[in-house]
Amino acid sequence: MGNERTPVLDVLGPSFPAFDRRTVAGTATLDLPDRPESVRSARDFTRSTLRFWRLSEQFDSVSLVVSELVTNALRYGDPAIELELVRGSRRLVCAVRDASATAPRRTEADPGAESGRGLQLVESFSDGWGWRHQSGTGGKVVWAVFRI
Repeated sequence: MGNERTPVLDVLGPSFPAFDRRTVAGTATLDLPDRPESVRSARDFTRSTLRFWRLSEQFDSVSLVVSELVTNALRYGDPAIELELVRGSRRLVCAVRDASATAPRRTEADPGAESGRGLQLVESFSDGWGWRHQSGTGGKVVWAVFRI
């Protein structure tokens, strides 16, 4: 996926609410295989990227959201999964792409259920989230934004 892909901010378009493209200070991308250990790889990649960007204090919230978005892509998406982190002067975007056109759905989980709260967690730990179909690929990108 990596180099031939359109940068995530271009996929999200000019209506993406919380990010001024002129302030992009760094991007990092990781292709992930369709395996459960990809969630851990995504967290490790996020930790090293945030450390490099001197944003280690953001790791707990961002890694939880990364874990949920990658888990959802593994569970409901198609095998081609990509994680992209974009750092701006005041915002950090975490985006996960997969080849499935199926829209993410936030649901109310049964209180006793062990799963079904992923997007609720994303909503709680980020400063906003959303998704968008990728034109031409049939896939989608699900993103979360954090204030830094």
